[in-house]
Amino acid sequence: MIYTVTFNPALDYVARVEHFIAGAVNRTVEEHIFYGGKGINVSAVLANLGYDSTALGFVAGFTGDEIERGVRSLGFSSDFIRVKRGMSRINVKLKSDQESEINGMGPEITAGDVETLLGKLDRLNEGDVLVLSGSIPASIDSRIYESILARLEGKGVAAVVDAEKDLLLNVLKYHPFLIKPNNHELGAMFGVALENEAAVAEYARRLQGMGAKNVLVSMAGDGSLLVTEGGSVYQMGVARGVVKNSVGAGDSMVAGFLAGYLERKDYAHALRMGTAAGGATAFSDGLGTKDEIMRLYRELEGQGMV
Repeated sequence: MIYTVTFNPALDYVARVEHFIAGAVNRTVEEHIFYGGKGINVSAVLANLGYDSTALGFVAGFTGDEIERGVRSLGFSSDFIRVKRGMSRINVKLKSDQESEINGMGPEITAGDVETLLGKLDRLNEGDVLVLSGSIPASIDSRIYESILARLEGKGVAAVVDAEKDLLLNVLKYHPFLIKPNNHELGAMFGVALENEAAVAEYARRLQGMGAKNVLVSMAGDGSLLVTEGGSVYQMGVARGVVKNSVGAGDSMVAGFLAGYLERKDYAHALRMGTAAGGATAFSDGLGTKDEIMRLYRELEGQGMV
């Protein structure tokens, strides 16, 4: 079974306004509500590709009720922990001549709530996959990723970690199956500017030397690069399309990679699926559908090992 963790899920209210004017009454010309959170995005794209997963995390209040209902409509299960104080976030994303965001705080998560989550994760067994992605709410110890992987060490659980700098660096000693920095995050970890694919591969190998098994680096318009646990390097360009949406593209890449790997245990196929899934979301108003992912997968044929 695949499990995803979203510590602070949200309702994302996306509103488009023609020529927003501060201090005046503005009316929307388009609006959408999405169920937000990096782990939720991963679970949703996995569901689009036919893979079951269970979303874990914390919810509260009427917004938490809607998140629980919403994930069912997206085709996957949840086992969220309901906390007592506060409410799950509403993030307002205003699209106009410029884009602006107001992100909510989220509920108050206690040490007891965290222990409940850890107890659920203790039940994972060999062959299970755990996806940890995104930032940590202020009410939770910033070393929570380490605590989780330390408890799972030796159980045969394949951990996937998509996080920035120290959150990622601090878990490498637990040998996660896959980590997914982007090229800017990778450079920031080592205080360097990565100017070409050779440099990206070099520093991805350094992360392997620190404990990661597979390192997947997304490079926006320059595609992606994968250094596998066997030492092979795969590189994939980008599919053609008009970028409409950057939210969830990285999460979609993680989901597509996992689906591709679980299907064939083949890294070239996994990278191609991940790249197609990331592109499908970038070219859509929401998350990429299976039809769009497979269309882009076919377009990427012929790319692979360097």
